[in-house]
Formats: sequence, structure tokens, C-alpha cells
Amino acid sequence: MAVAHKGSISMGLVLIPVGLYKTTIDNDIHFNQLCKDSKERIQYKKYCRHFNKEVASDDIIKGYEYEKGKYVVMTNEELEKIKTKKDKTIHIIQFARMSEVNMIYYEKDYYAVPETGAEKAYELLRQALLSQRKVAIAKTVMGTNEKLLVLYPTKDGIIVKTLFYQDEIAAVPKNVPKMKLEENELNMAKMLIENMTKPFEPAAFQDEYQARLREAIHKKIQGQEIVAVDTSGPSNVIDLMEALHKSLELSGGQHQIGSA
Repeated sequence: MAVAHKGSISMGLVLIPVGLYKTTIDNDIHFNQLCKDSKERIQYKKYCRHFNKEVASDDIIKGYEYEKGKYVVMTNEELEKIKTKKDKTIHIIQFARMSEVNMIYYEKDYYAVPETGAEKAYELLRQALLSQRKVAIAKTVMGTNEKLLVLYPTKDGIIVKTLFYQDEIAAVPKNVPKMKLEENELNMAKMLIENMTKPFEPAAFQDEYQARLREAIHKKIQGQEIVAVDTSGPSNVIDLMEALHKSLELSGGQHQIGSA
């Protein structure tokens, strides 16, 4: 797996060289866009209107539009020059309790893997954080963006989570009123949650739609027709208590309903 970013975790005067690696793999089926008539793939060309020609990737540079139609060019060398030593490290600013970071701020995750010789300092940080159930709040520059980070300890290592900044979080589009609930409704909802509670095992879950999609693609390749897999009608349950009763029955909680 290719390293996404290289740097050093800076904790005071302690430097821990690490590489950041993506934590996820894209297994989704991806479709290409085709011309409806020819069934040929749509091509996207990088085009310069001034010289009326297609432009290769090596001929593309970065420019910032400071006025309409006017650009200032920034080279990669110039972008590197304005980075400070702190920018080039994963600089720990403070520590915080794990529960204090709202999950809405989490953006992407990376495995932080120590470079050779940095394993002991890495393990020291991991164990110290994990024993206190705390995370490190840090910053670093990745590409042309200064990223706010959380260094999150696990039993196997440290996950670096990039965060959105406060001004990147959209406001709730609509205020949701706090509705008054009947006690028996709340009790039955709690019973349903209890009946459906068990340890979370990630390996128990698969992308079932992708599996059906792969099968459908295989059938079409063989010239077979795609048929609907779900022909059931909509549920007629519209009453909240009736829905809770039926849900409890399906979850195996029939014997508890009478006590609600």
C-alpha cells in the first residue's frame, strides 16, 4: 500500500517519524459513462482555449484567480518554501478526552505506522493515550491544506483522523421539535433496543447490494434479463405502538410485551 503522507509526530521535543496509510479499500463497482448511441466511453480532455489544443498533465500548473481572468501562478517549489518546520510535522497542540470530539468533525482516517527506529516512542505515545482514554489534537500540512488531526489510540496502533474545521460544518437545515412521548412507547422502544443488542462484529456485515449488482452484471453479460428481487408491497403499519409491537415480535420479544 502506498504511503499517503510522511512526517513526524511532534510531542514536545519527542519526534516520531511515521507514514500515514489509508485505512479503507474501495471495493465498489464503478461505471463508466458511455455515449447512448455508440456505446463508446466518454472522454474528458484537458483543453486550452487560448492555443486551441489539448494539454498534457505535465503542462498544467497551479494558478489562483485574484481578479476575473487574472491568475497568479504558484509552483510546487514555492508552495514548499512557505511551509515551516512545524507544518512538516504532525505537531501535537494539546490532549483531550476521547468523548469530547464530536464525530461530526471526523473526515478521513489513516493508519499511523512508525518508521524503523521510532517504534518505542510510538508505543509510548499509544499506551499513554490509551491508558488515560485520551486523544492528541494536532495539525499538519497535507498538500496545500493545513489539516486539523486527532491521534486516536487503539489496541493495535494509532489512527490519525483528519477533522473538518468548525466553519466547514453546515448548520442543521431544520430544527427538529422535541416531541412528548408516552412512557409505554419509550419503554417498548428500550425493550426493542435491548432485544436487538449484541456485540458488534464488523466481519458479519457485507455490501449485499454490491453482490447483487455483480450478479446482475454477470447475467447481462450472458444475455439474461434482470428481474426484480423484491416484489413485496409497502407496510400497512402506521400506528407507532402497533409498529413497536410488531417490531418486538420480530425481534423475539413477545414474552416481554405484556409487561410494557
